[in-house]
Amino acid sequence: MNKKKIAKLEKSGWKVGTAADFLNLTPEEAAYVEMKLALAEQLQKQRKRKHLTQHQLARLIHSSQSRVAKMERNDPTVSIDLLVKTLLALGSSPKDVAKAFSFREAA
Repeated sequence: MNKKKIAKLEKSGWKVGTAADFLNLTPEEAAYVEMKLALAEQLQKQRKRKHLTQHQLARLIHSSQSRVAKMERNDPTVSIDLLVKTLLALGSSPKDVAKAFSFREAA
């Protein structure tokens, strides 16, 4: 959010902060959320890059389309383990998976 908008909101009595502030997350919890988001984004990009539908990916990993949709939208029931395994099944290397984390931090 740009500084002008923040100043305007604060002048109107609003408090501006991060989602981690709002949810009172510890630094570890915030990092975990960011890691899962990075993996979910990478999964969707990789699936689309391979021109696969969610249904096709689901068949590849012996799962369901709804589970793939949950993975891509970072549903809390989806583990980091499942996201990593799915990325590897799509042909990502461990190095590619690690890059997803560093890219998210820079954003």
